[in-house]
Amino acid sequence: MQTRLALATNIGDLVRIWAECAGDAPALREPGRELSYAQLWYAIEGAARRLTIEGVSRGDRVMLVAENCIAQVVLTFSCVVLGAWPVNVNARLSAREIESIRTHCRPRLMVFSSALSADAEAHAARQGALPWRGDELFDGFSMIAALGEVPPEEDELARDVAALVYTSGTTGAPKGVMVRHQGLLHFARVSCASRSLGASDRVYGVLPLPHIFGFATILLTTLYAGACLVLERKFTPERLLETLLREGITTFQGVPTLFTRVVEHLKLNGTRLPSTSLRYLYSGGASLDLAVKREVEAVFGLPLHQGYGMTEYAGSMFITRTAAPRDDDSSGYPNDGVEIRLMDDDGNEVAPGQVGAIQIRGPGVMRGYYRNPQATRETVSAEGWLATGDLGRLEPDGALFISGRTKDLIIRSGFNVYPVEVESVLNAWPGIQLSAVVGHARSGGDEDVVAFVELQAGQRLAMADLQAYLVRELAPYKRPSRIVILHRMPVTFNGKLQKLQLREWLQHGGAEEGAISEVCD
Repeated sequence: MQTRLALATNIGDLVRIWAECAGDAPALREPGRELSYAQLWYAIEGAARRLTIEGVSRGDRVMLVAENCIAQVVLTFSCVVLGAWPVNVNARLSAREIESIRTHCRPRLMVFSSALSADAEAHAARQGALPWRGDELFDGFSMIAALGEVPPEEDELARDVAALVYTSGTTGAPKGVMVRHQGLLHFARVSCASRSLGASDRVYGVLPLPHIFGFATILLTTLYAGACLVLERKFTPERLLETLLREGITTFQGVPTLFTRVVEHLKLNGTRLPSTSLRYLYSGGASLDLAVKREVEAVFGLPLHQGYGMTEYAGSMFITRTAAPRDDDSSGYPNDGVEIRLMDDDGNEVAPGQVGAIQIRGPGVMRGYYRNPQATRETVSAEGWLATGDLGRLEPDGALFISGRTKDLIIRSGFNVYPVEVESVLNAWPGIQLSAVVGHARSGGDEDVVAFVELQAGQRLAMADLQAYLVRELAPYKRPSRIVILHRMPVTFNGKLQKLQLREWLQHGGAEEGAISEVCD
């Protein structure tokens, strides 16, 4: 089996191979429906025929506006079978965001999971979509073809690229990343090995498929292993706990905020996590605070593994080792084929142990940003080095520690302040659930350090005690000059903290809408 999988040339081969070798094994589950690998492949071939009738062919883009469901997976792979590019988009995006992506990717066809999502239904109505008829799997879906000429991409590019994945835009406007078949296949293989994932595993799939975490780390890795993916459209702690027990979930992967919500729910209800089949926990998509990691591990009774990845690399580049869990907040060690170098502002490699801008080279590097050659040249060098936009340092044993985003770096009184360090100190204070630290420009080019915090349910913050604690733990230039307490931290649909929104609140004075109280030094 591993030999056949190693010979796969596109991500659609994964489903076909398992359908031929273990067709009766469960592949996908959702409330009220299960497909085996053979049934999944049959559905993919049927949907591909329908897309052909609708005019879809190699090099076209098909925009799928949906929330996690089996039909979305089927359509994604039916595009791949035809050589078209699936463009999965979260239905919970705004009308403006949907239209921006549509205008940029120029799809031959748009499909909406109207019956499963009120948001998708609203988008379909705005676009004038018509019902998809003749297939029970897509009952309640709708579609609309493009008006006028939509030129396909040239053959070599169409064959190389598996999908367009639009970045979440937490630091700016989303860009369409052309992720390559070979990069995704390579990542699925090494991800299976690093997680010891096998055909008997049941994986919880609540992260949105339009995100590289949901698409590559969860969907493709599960299918590479021949395991079963249990799809969930929306996350709630109650739903997670119910599904863990009912489905016998063995692997739960999520962003840090998902884990903190579970811990918060259990605390609020005064309950403990029931006995489950879980064997593997993984946090990705955002930096993992050490205090959060330790609390989650105490609640679940399992190591919380961590990695470091990005859309532009088709998944994770670093990951902690299952056989040797770490007790710190390291992102682990490089995956097979990954090269790393840390650079200073002058383009030189930093000394060992020093913080530098992370650059990555390896088989997962994207083909480029779609229809944006300038951004591609600014991000990927001629030698294939991908500028991640992140800061980090390497330990002597090769373990990577993330220090933050290059754009997040705060310069105060001439000193560099790394938000991750300040957030780690804040998150260790009793009663603080989450924190986010940003810089706020002052006259003269200096910046204030501003901390936003979300409290655990029922907790109050003794500011004098907190300030005394920060004096003990942080140098003067690192201490927040302002602390804003929020009812809820703003996050994307993928659970990532939206620091861009926090900066906008500071700039325009909008933070007070969500603030319980505010304290300044």
